[in-house]
Amino acid sequence: MITRETIDQLPSPCYVVEEELLRRNLRLIASVAERAGVEIILAFKAFALWKTFPIFREYIDATTASSLFEARLAAEQFGSPAHTYSPAYTDDEVEQIARLSSHLTFNSLSQYQRHYQRARLANPSLSFGLRVNPRYSEVETLLYNPCAPGTRFGIAAEKLPEKLPDGIEGFHCHCHCESGSDVFRRTLSHIERQFGKWMPQLRWMNFGGGHLMTRADYDVDLLVDTLTEFRHRHPNLHVILEPGSAFAWQTGPLVAKVVDIVEDCGIRTAILNVSFTCHMPDCLEMPYYPTVEGATHIDEPTAAMQDGGCAATAKEKDNCYRLGGNSCLSGDYMGMWRFDHELQVGEPVVLHDMIHYTTVKTTMFNGIGHPAIALLKADASVEVLRQYAYDDYLLRMD
Repeated sequence: MITRETIDQLPSPCYVVEEELLRRNLRLIASVAERAGVEIILAFKAFALWKTFPIFREYIDATTASSLFEARLAAEQFGSPAHTYSPAYTDDEVEQIARLSSHLTFNSLSQYQRHYQRARLANPSLSFGLRVNPRYSEVETLLYNPCAPGTRFGIAAEKLPEKLPDGIEGFHCHCHCESGSDVFRRTLSHIERQFGKWMPQLRWMNFGGGHLMTRADYDVDLLVDTLTEFRHRHPNLHVILEPGSAFAWQTGPLVAKVVDIVEDCGIRTAILNVSFTCHMPDCLEMPYYPTVEGATHIDEPTAAMQDGGCAATAKEKDNCYRLGGNSCLSGDYMGMWRFDHELQVGEPVVLHDMIHYTTVKTTMFNGIGHPAIALLKADASVEVLRQYAYDDYLLRMD
């Protein structure tokens, strides 16, 4: 686990992947796959730190890609062809993607018609699928709801022909976002009701991501039972799940540092050497608040400086801070926290569970460099996997 001794060994700022926590998740995921008789693969969109792939290969055999670069990552760094889905393949990339993939899923019938023959010629062993849309999802945040009205994703049942197009061997159906197994069980009934008549024509069924099986309150037994029952009903189908967050859920923090403390209108802001918009954009998009070590989040920043809020005592008032990023974006801040001590310039701030999605969504807005990436090994030693420099910024601007 992260200690002050560990922090002293790290560059600042730094994402820290904790090997023991990563292996904990991988063991659970591997056990679900074995018990349910399904295949669970890693979605790069949530985690793509390729220097940790040797650890992953001890537990899983494949990954899922959504672009040419991710397909290359699968083949060249993970060591196996990708299960690939993209909302739209382009003429100049589809053949390259096909050669790097074991499975290729089309988002629409028009994409199938445009690209199927070329992809088949590029890789005769490729297994093709269609993404389908059951028009049912319990994801409440529209930004993350793949089945919201007007969605770009998938084919509704009424638009499918009775006999599937030549070469189609699977369906891909993604309806979840950090969801529980009870949600999957309810969603599955909609999927089978709408698409069950085509399932005898298929060889595989991919239920996508969003199955947060490593969350502490997740009912793993219900997931295993649901998948086992589905396989009994459809013994011809190889079942695939491709979570992203579940693999890297609570596997390590982003360790930052206080570089200044400013005050305006009674609100004190601790400016960090990281940026929410550059390094934690999912916190602003979702939005959700990270867990900050030694601090409690306060729901209403405007109430933080009022009696009955954070200001029960002068000392408590002094320990209330908004966390601000170091970019020029006015809204580059996140919430208000009450710390258990008065912050000092130069001290570390540990933002927990900042590995999944955050490490793949970072930007260099304002020319702000990425945090370093380190692996905290099981023996408590630290290996710095990557540090970023000016050349990385130049490459992004090239």
